[in-house]
Order: sequence, then structure tokens, then C-alpha cells
Amino acid sequence: MNEKLKSKLNRISRKNEPYLFLVLVGLCLLIEVRSGQFLTVNNLVDIASALIVPGLFAIGAFMVIISGGIDVSFPALASLSVYTATTILLSIDYQGGVWLAFVIALAVGALLGAFNGLFIGYFRLPALIVTLGSTNVFRGIMQGGLNSKQLATIPPGMREFGTSSLFTARNPISGLTSRMPVAFIVFAVVLILVFLLLRYTMFGRGIYSIGGSEVSAHRAGFNVVRTKIIMYVMVGMIASAAGVIRVSMMQQLHPTNMLGMELRIIAGVVLGGTAITGGKGSLLGCMIGTLLIVIVVNSMILLGIPTSWRSVFTGALIIIGTGVSARQVVSLNSRKKFKFIFSGRRRA
Repeated sequence: MNEKLKSKLNRISRKNEPYLFLVLVGLCLLIEVRSGQFLTVNNLVDIASALIVPGLFAIGAFMVIISGGIDVSFPALASLSVYTATTILLSIDYQGGVWLAFVIALAVGALLGAFNGLFIGYFRLPALIVTLGSTNVFRGIMQGGLNSKQLATIPPGMREFGTSSLFTARNPISGLTSRMPVAFIVFAVVLILVFLLLRYTMFGRGIYSIGGSEVSAHRAGFNVVRTKIIMYVMVGMIASAAGVIRVSMMQQLHPTNMLGMELRIIAGVVLGGTAITGGKGSLLGCMIGTLLIVIVVNSMILLGIPTSWRSVFTGALIIIGTGVSARQVVSLNSRKKFKFIFSGRRRA
């Protein structure tokens, strides 16, 4: 029993999640001591609300990184998808619910995701290069083809969805109130579905296997091309859903509002222990890392730090997250090499 406990503790100590969780708790306590307002009910609701869109983006980015790629196109993809859906609904004077906006945006997102997946999966081009190119393609279509502009008015269904809440939290001391958006349910459902997909299906195992080694995944019987294309279609749909939620919550549409979010999202995913080389990572760590980024970005005012320093903190977290991931890969390769040499000597 004692040996089993030691073995379990040893496995836990090798994971990033426990250490990252302690850092998260320490940061929360530091902000609370400094401001006295962080652990209030309304502020926690604000943090949860601020996590919705970055959390959805992080889920998509996590799937891509696990497969051994890097996707920087999801903000541009989300912008193009939601802009297309919103302009279509406004042009026909649609007065119904938000569901049609989701349907149109998800359809466009699936098409754009398939565009990425085709070049990355079928033509075997590097994911980073393809998504850098597709970012400019999507922006060009939106700005040139659709002549995009800021929309101060969005369809009634999207407005109603953006203002709907599950409950309202009130700070008894300051009297400030914060509402938990209905959109949090969408985030929770997507998170659970992707967790089950990656944990309990052959498709999810295929994504992890491809990230470890495409050759090994092919020999194990996984269809690498099909898996990649389907995965990028799913990532496009998740990003599009995040775009609809973002616009609905803001009550207006700015074509470039989501552009530039990719670095913070990728930083959170990698900071959560996802190997930048693919094949290793957990959705739990991804969410903890993303939450850490959200808290840092949204709590600077409580700490008395000017928001102009946001880029400095984000850049530092990117360096730390990437450095930890690279260090883990080097350490893992060193252990494998040592075991190989040691086992060879034993056989000799």
C-alpha cells in the first residue's frame, strides 16, 4: 500500500497541473491581500464570464497543439464567421432567436476549418505556416470581399442572448452586481464534450497519437489525413461559436476586436503543461493555464498596475510557458536516452 502511494505521488509530482494550481491559488491570495476585492462574489462571477471566450478558443488551440501543430488563425476565422452570420441576419431583418446565428457561423467556421485542414492534413504543409497564411486570407475576405465595418446594431436574438443571465451576484459591501451569462452553459457543454472525445474515443486517441508521431499513428491504424481535417473542422466550429458569444456579449460587432488574442490563448495552453511539440497535455491543465492568463489580464486594476503593462505580463507568461514545455521535452528525451543506453549495457 505504501509503495502504491509513493508511486502515485511520484506520478502526480511529474505533472504540471498541481504546481500550476498552487501558482493560481497563490496569485489569487496575493490579489486578495492587495485589493481586498478579488474573492468577492461579483468579482468571481466577472472572472468566470471573462473566461468564456478565451476558454473556447483555448479548447480549439489545445486540440491543435496536442496534434503537433500551432494554429494562429482562429481569431480571424471567428471574426469572419460571426461577421458573415451577423450581416446575413441583418440583411434579411431576422427577428428570431440566436440559434440561426450559431448555425450560420458554425457552417462558415466548418468550411474555413476544412480549408486549414486540407492544406495541413492532405498536402502535409506546416500548420504554423498555413494558419499564418489563412489568417491573412480570412482578414482579406472580410475587409476586401465583405467590406467589413463596425456594426453598432446586431440582430435582436443575439442582443437578447448576450444580455441573458443564469443568475446575478451582488457584493453586499460595495453594492456592485455581476451577472453570469447564459453563454457559460455553451462553454461548459463544449468543454465536457471535447473532454469526453479526447479521453474515451478512438478519434481523441488518434489526435494524441499524431502529436507523438505521425508515422507511428499511421502504423497503429489511424487515418492521419482524415483525423486532421475533421479536427480542424471542429476547431473552426468552436472558434465560430466563441465569436458569436463575443459579439453577443459586447452588443456590437467590431471586425478586428478578436484579432491578436492568439498569443495569450496559446500561452495559456502551453502554460497548462501542453507540450509545444504535441502528444502530451491535459484539458484540465489547459483550462488552469487559460484561467491564470485571464486573471492576470483582468486583475491588473485591482493590483494598481497600469493596463499598458498587459503585453509585458503576457509576453513573460509566453516565455515561461514555452520554456517549461521545452525543458520537459529535453528532460523526457534525456531519460529515454539514458534508459536505452542502460538497457543496452545490461543486455551486453
